[in-house]
Amino acid sequence: MRCGAAAVRRESPRCVRRLASAHTTDMLARKSIIPEEYVLARIAAENLRKPRIRDRPRKARFIAKNGACNLAHKNIREQGRFLQDIFTTLVDLKWRHTLVIFTMSFLCSWLLFAMMWWLVAFAHGDMDPSTENPSNSTKWTPCVTCVRSFTSAFLFSIEVQVTIGFGGRMMTEECPLAITVLILQNIVGLIINAVMLGCIFMKTAQAHRRAETLIFSRQAVIAVRNGKLCFMFRVGDLRKSMIISASVRIQVVRKTTTPEGEVIPIHQVDIPVDNPIESNNIFLVAPLIICHVIDKRSPLYDISASDLALQDLELIVILEGVVETTGITTQARTSYVAEEILWGHRFVPIVTEEEGVYAVDYSKFGNTVKVAAPRCSARELDEKPSILIQTLQKSELSHQNSLRKRNSMRRNNSIRRSNSMRRTNSSLIVPKVQFITPEGSQSASET
Repeated sequence: MRCGAAAVRRESPRCVRRLASAHTTDMLARKSIIPEEYVLARIAAENLRKPRIRDRPRKARFIAKNGACNLAHKNIREQGRFLQDIFTTLVDLKWRHTLVIFTMSFLCSWLLFAMMWWLVAFAHGDMDPSTENPSNSTKWTPCVTCVRSFTSAFLFSIEVQVTIGFGGRMMTEECPLAITVLILQNIVGLIINAVMLGCIFMKTAQAHRRAETLIFSRQAVIAVRNGKLCFMFRVGDLRKSMIISASVRIQVVRKTTTPEGEVIPIHQVDIPVDNPIESNNIFLVAPLIICHVIDKRSPLYDISASDLALQDLELIVILEGVVETTGITTQARTSYVAEEILWGHRFVPIVTEEEGVYAVDYSKFGNTVKVAAPRCSARELDEKPSILIQTLQKSELSHQNSLRKRNSMRRNNSIRRSNSMRRTNSSLIVPKVQFITPEGSQSASET
C-alpha cells in the first residue's frame, strides 16, 4: 500500500502511522539524538520490503550441481516393464522400501511354509491329542516331532530355512510329503537369500557412492590461456584411491530451432577438451583445471561477455572412470549455467610443495582471481588479434599504476611514522633545572 497525500486525506491509520514515524525519525536524526546509521538502516529495510521485478525468469537446469538429473517421467503406461527387470527395480528403490521388501520376503516365506507344515501334521494326524499318549503298544511316529500347533509349525519353518536346528523339532521318515516340503523350502530360502543379499550389496556398492568424493568447482571461468579464450573449471578427488582411466566430457544443452521450424528442447552438442594426451585420459592424482579452447568448433565462439548473461544454455560436465579398489565404473556429473560462469577470472593455485611432499589446500578449491581478458567474443578476437594486445597493455599499465600508488602509500606511511617518532623523542627530552643554594651558589643538574 502506497502512502500518498490522498491516503493521508482519507485518514488511513496505517499510512498516518508510517508517515508520523518517518517524520519523527528524521527530526531526531537532525537533532543528533539518534545516529544517522539507524536512519540509513531503516531506509534500507523499507526498500527491501518492496517487491522486486525480475527481468528474466530463471530457467530450470537439466543437471543439478550434485549430478542429479532434473527430469520427471510422467504418463508411463507400460508399468509391467519394470517387473521384468525385478533386480534392477529393487536396487533402484529407496532404502526404506528395500528394507521393507527384505523383511516381508522372509516373513512371508516363513508363514507360507509354516502353513504347509501345519497342514502336513494335520493330515497325518499329529494334531490329535490321543496320539500324544497312545494306549496301545504301537508307538506313534509323527512327521515332525513336537509340532502340535501353528506356533510350533512356524518355529520349525524358521529353523529349517535359517538352519538353526535347536534340536527339539526334527524330521522323521514317516511322511514322504514332509520330505518334499523340506526340499522345497530349502530351495526357496536359498533363492530369497541370494536375491535379497545381492540387492543389499549392490545398493551399498553403487557407482554413484564413489562419485560423492569427486568434486567440481562451484563456478567456471573464461580467461585467456596461450593466446586463446578458454572455458575452464576445476575437478578433484578427495580420496587417496585413484580413478583409473578417468576421462572428462563436456556437453552443451540448449533449446534450438531447426530451419524447418522444428523445436528441439534439449539439443546436446559435444565440445572438445584441450588435453595433450592422445587417449583423452587424465591422471587425477591432484585437482586439475580442465580447459576447453573456444575456437570455431565451440558453441561459445560467438558469445561475448555482455551476451553471456542473456544466453539460455547449460554446460554439462561428465567425469567417468574405474574405481581402483572395486573395479566398478563410476560417473560424476555437474553443470554450469550462464550465471555460474565468470568472465575474466582464473583459478588460484592450490598445490604447493612442503618438505618434499605436494600439499593440496582444498579451502581454496573454488577461489578465483580477476585477470585481464578481452570482453569480446572469440570470433572477434580471431578477426582482430590487436584486441588482446591492447587488453594486455592496459592491464600492464593499470598494474604499474597500482604498484606506484602502493609504493607512494608505503613511502608516505614511513614518513608519517618517522615524524611521529621524532615528535615522541622530542617530548621525552628532560629540560635542565637550576637549583639555588642558600649561600647563593647555583648548581645545575639533569633529571
